[in-house]
Amino acid sequence: MDSIFHEKQEGSLCAQHCLNNLLQGEYFTPVDLSSIAHQLDEEERMRMAEGGMASEEYRTFLQQPSGNMDDSGFFSIQVISNALRVWGLELILFNSPEYQRLMINPINEKAFICNYKEHWFTIRKLGQQWFNLNSLLTGPELISDTYLALFLAQLQQEGYSIFVIRGNLPECEAEQILGIMRVHQQQRPRLIGEDEAQTMRLKTQRIIKHILTN
Repeated sequence: MDSIFHEKQEGSLCAQHCLNNLLQGEYFTPVDLSSIAHQLDEEERMRMAEGGMASEEYRTFLQQPSGNMDDSGFFSIQVISNALRVWGLELILFNSPEYQRLMINPINEKAFICNYKEHWFTIRKLGQQWFNLNSLLTGPELISDTYLALFLAQLQQEGYSIFVIRGNLPECEAEQILGIMRVHQQQRPRLIGEDEAQTMRLKTQRIIKHILTN
């Protein structure tokens, strides 16, 4: 598991973590993604200007905040799509009726990225095993082949948008190592902060117990 690249959550940079965990390396920085977002904003501005720079629609557009990024570090699906296009990768909406009609077994795919309420995370196959590389976890979470479809179905029920990654992912160390050996996970990773919260709860309980018995 040590060979698996896993960026943990910093601020609201889940889109960066999602992309880097997918590509298995420090491929994108906030500056890189901001540059893509600004380029998309400029393309949208130019399209709006075609209708006349004096038009009410154009003036309203200029007053609106960017739909591709915000100050918290959130980036849109358009930014992620353009970032992946650099590596010859494309996104297909897994939730769409068109894709579902293909009846493709999820284990035959290479990776998925998921989004709900502005949080992005990656599910990727490395070697012959699947891993949940959510940046909110303390480490990679092993997902069995039999559980993968159930996990994706659960995410859909919770309202997640799921995208299939198509194309050749960059070579990585984890792919090479896990291609010749399988890993086992005795203990699943916890959510970041969960251990600290549990410690704080126990400490609070001890304090209350001490107060009540004295």
